[in-house]
Amino acid sequence: MSDVAAQPAPNLLAKGWVKSGLIVAALVVAAIVGARLDPSGTIHAIFVDPFNQMAQAPDLLVQTIWEGLVSGVLYALIALGFVLIFKASGVFNFAQGIMVVFAALTLVGLYEKGVPAFIAVILTLGVMFVLAATIERVVLRPLVNQPDIILFMATFGITYFLIGFGESVFGGNPKQMITEQLFLPKGAIDLKMLGGIVSLQKIDIAAAIIASLMIAVLGLFFQYTRIGRALRAVADSHKAALSVGISLNQIWVIVWFTAGIVALITGIMWGARSDVSFALEIVALKALPVLILGGFTSIPGAIVGGLIIGIGEKLGEFYWGPLIGGGIESWLAYFIALGFLLFRPQGLFGDKIIERI
Repeated sequence: MSDVAAQPAPNLLAKGWVKSGLIVAALVVAAIVGARLDPSGTIHAIFVDPFNQMAQAPDLLVQTIWEGLVSGVLYALIALGFVLIFKASGVFNFAQGIMVVFAALTLVGLYEKGVPAFIAVILTLGVMFVLAATIERVVLRPLVNQPDIILFMATFGITYFLIGFGESVFGGNPKQMITEQLFLPKGAIDLKMLGGIVSLQKIDIAAAIIASLMIAVLGLFFQYTRIGRALRAVADSHKAALSVGISLNQIWVIVWFTAGIVALITGIMWGARSDVSFALEIVALKALPVLILGGFTSIPGAIVGGLIIGIGEKLGEFYWGPLIGGGIESWLAYFIALGFLLFRPQGLFGDKIIERI
């Protein structure tokens, strides 16, 4: 018989952190030595020139960090939907990405049918609730007590069903988000600072504020309310939760509906920054490296991981991208996640799982 226990994450002096720190220190020393030995070579271009650029144009550095901060907050919001479902069922919900697309397409599709914007938002929330209840009744309930891999594969089925259903109903062409109808701001604010101008898009400011408020509200809700306590009980043990009268079916509906709300907010914000299309699913899956960094069960981890990924990929694209022709932003997040998997697979705030035989 096996016994699986969750151990609190070790402190910063734990063996994994010391090993990681020594490796990073060795790489830094090697880079400094190499740059001094070859002041015009590749090592200098990688480890010295980008930091010189940051020092020479601090306004561009602030602009890049700001854009990464906005992306990071939105990544954290997406990751929060993954965390809630993982805490309730122990399964990574691969369908969260397509739920972002489906919610945004539903909103825009209802508006195109003549429904007023805010009524369309309410109706979209209703659609996401029906989707949550259907998933619980048709998919999750029959698979209770099945291996986690079965539930994980079920989320693949949900994903491709929503892709096919969404394309048949809304078509495959990109659509414009109804930003003006939802009173989302347009234009930019230019700030003179650090010897230059930092341009802040108003929609980015709104996205950062709305996403931050959403994260805070959900964090407080699941920390201090009765439903939140029930969710934590379910996350600890399904059998123990059932023994004290907590309904797994109700919790799953609530959690999936909450993930649907998160998907709608995320779809609106990302759609307002670009457009609404099935390509948003790829953006939403950036939550995977965010979860690896922060830990699959940690709401604070989702926030910190999102900021690390968002800022890191923007800095990488702007300062190191020209060295390899660009494109760093599409894969850097997964490279960072790979590094964390090698040295701290439970993430910054996750619990270390020990299985005793």
